[in-house]
Amino acid sequence: MKLRIFSSRVIALIFTTGLLYSATAVQASDNYQEIEWIALMPKDDLDALMNPPEYLSDIADGSEQDSVAAFNNKEADDANTKRFQKALISTRVIESYANKRIRIPGFIVPLESDASQRITEFFIVPYFGACLHMPPPPPNQIIHSQTQQGIKLDSLYDPFWFEGTLVIDTKENALGTSAYRLKLDKTYPFEEE
Repeated sequence: MKLRIFSSRVIALIFTTGLLYSATAVQASDNYQEIEWIALMPKDDLDALMNPPEYLSDIADGSEQDSVAAFNNKEADDANTKRFQKALISTRVIESYANKRIRIPGFIVPLESDASQRITEFFIVPYFGACLHMPPPPPNQIIHSQTQQGIKLDSLYDPFWFEGTLVIDTKENALGTSAYRLKLDKTYPFEEE
């Protein structure tokens, strides 16, 4: 199965969830700082991803050129393309979030479950389908987490709020790489306030 890549629709989708929230972090309840996803990446990474190389819009959906492998094998011939490729795999983080108690909305990408099918290890991602149905977000847009209690996940479409202490820590998995880890305190279904 080919993974679709980098049409302007996919790039826009990557950041849609994060852009729905305010451009600055706000104070959340219980001493957790509510943050948006784009706050976790350096501005120059975000700028590069929001300005993909023009030729990507000319690639036909489903064609041989419309894949991660084809894009990664293409030699970057200009600074914009090189910077875009680097941003796609960036593990650069925002150091000021190290060891901060945060609250962030997201979706679960299961990595491990217990005998009762509760999710015990997972990635937290900004949009549904990340890592599973399309190329993964950049590592600085993926958070790794674990919980001994497990999380009941009825559907991958279900969004959650996650609260805990954010740690800068890289975790690699076949489904993606995360640049952050969340020491999870609490998870609960997402409801807009």
